Amino acid sequence: MTALNRYTCEEAFRRLDDFLDRELAPEEMALVREHLEICDGCAREFRFEAGVLDNVRTRLRGVELPPDLATRIDAIISREREEGDSP
Repeated sequence: MTALNRYTCEEAFRRLDDFLDRELAPEEMALVREHLEICDGCAREFRFEAGVLDNVRTRLRGVELPPDLATRIDAIISREREEGDSP
């Protein structure tokens, strides 16, 4: 990519959360990835944020949820959908 097609630090940083969640369009993913390859400061921030997310995911996997939680959540979602369909 040419310099005209590259993200600045600000542009890459604004998209970092969505990049980590893989919620960007493929072209934006590529631009952020390229920026992280050439910018040590942004790459450090990315590694920090990615580490925090990994730590949270790991800890959440160890949390024991109440057995009926999924059933209660499904009931709430169904109720909300039904209320949304009402005139």
